[in-house]
Amino acid sequence: MTGLRRRQLLAGSMLLPLALGPHRGSAKASPHVVIVGGGFAGATAARYLARWLPEVRISLLIGRNRYYTCPFSNLAVIGERSLTSLEVGREQLATDRVSLIRLQARDFDPHHRRLRLEDGRLLHFDRLILAPGIEVLPESIEGHGPEHVATFPHAWQAAGPATDHLARRLQAVPDGGLVIVSVPEAPYRCPPGPYERASLMAWWLAHHRPRSKLIILDANEAFTKDDLFKAHWREAHPQRLSWLGRGDDGRLRRVDAGRGSVHTDFADFQPDLACVIPPQRAGAIARSADLDGGRGWCSVDPRSFASTVHPNVHVIGDAAIANPMPKSAFAAASQARICAAAIAAEFSGRQPPESLLTNTCYSLLTPTAAIAVTGSYRGTADGIETLPGSSGTSPLDAPDSLRRAEAGHARGWYASARADAFGE
Repeated sequence: MTGLRRRQLLAGSMLLPLALGPHRGSAKASPHVVIVGGGFAGATAARYLARWLPEVRISLLIGRNRYYTCPFSNLAVIGERSLTSLEVGREQLATDRVSLIRLQARDFDPHHRRLRLEDGRLLHFDRLILAPGIEVLPESIEGHGPEHVATFPHAWQAAGPATDHLARRLQAVPDGGLVIVSVPEAPYRCPPGPYERASLMAWWLAHHRPRSKLIILDANEAFTKDDLFKAHWREAHPQRLSWLGRGDDGRLRRVDAGRGSVHTDFADFQPDLACVIPPQRAGAIARSADLDGGRGWCSVDPRSFASTVHPNVHVIGDAAIANPMPKSAFAAASQARICAAAIAAEFSGRQPPESLLTNTCYSLLTPTAAIAVTGSYRGTADGIETLPGSSGTSPLDAPDSLRRAEAGHARGWYASARADAFGE
């Protein structure tokens, strides 16, 4: 261990007892920002706050589990990328102002500004940023439940074992077998993600199980970049991949875990693999203190991402209602920077900067070809508006060279996003 690395770890560990003290302390104590969630949103917020407010103490709760990125996890499902390449070591986030806490948050009291950890200790804060991501709801599907996820794997939270299990289930599909990918009703994490997964699975089947078929059962009638996806499917997989939207009896109604079967209103399927992506809502801690108003997702002021229920609490990333921005890693990091800038301005006695947000979603059609959608937005008192002329998608009739270039851009974004959020 180098001297610098040792000093970083010691600094982080020395801050922890202060953060967990019985009260925020005297009037001279530095402001304390607590961030729950160490994904793209939470990590980005921590790094930018530390950069813009050197006098502020920051506690970042990252939990006990190892962290794997959702972006590029579909490549791991088809064996084109290793799981280890998706793992993020968040030790680089620890500095003399950022304390990493490997515990989960249980609940919080916004009035007394304190957060309760899983071991019962209290963490006092001046500002709380919640970035817990999503909670999946398999039990909302008839016949399904958490105990049946191994039968109907989704890997929608990109945990290493779950992604590995889905990959092994795909490899076990016999030639001539059937794969089902079911898509929940929007909103959910990564709107184009299920269609990217289906495209990559179809590519894998074409190379390894050429007589097999894949059916997408979709609870939605339309989806992001649908004209681009469908054009690719017609060209690359005309007999292999079928999409059934809501109007085509594509909505999954129930499953039978004993038989491994899936059912719509009028059709029954007995697939070799059913990748059932469940409905979703904000992570439990973000729904504490009724931040979601019973809707499952949390309403925020898009100029600062402060909760509309408790302004001392901010919600960023997948847990927030930020329409028309999608729930993506790119959007989460953009929201984190706006949130950090607003808090930094408030603590410094300045006016917050204008809330300008961006998003780009890349979707792989094959390991070497991709499509993209982009958008720029402004957060106002009335909500988030799309800036005129800022949105666009890849051309429908683009040559193969452009699709290959988009795949390269996707990899470039992934590398830069990891570096910006996690410092690696």
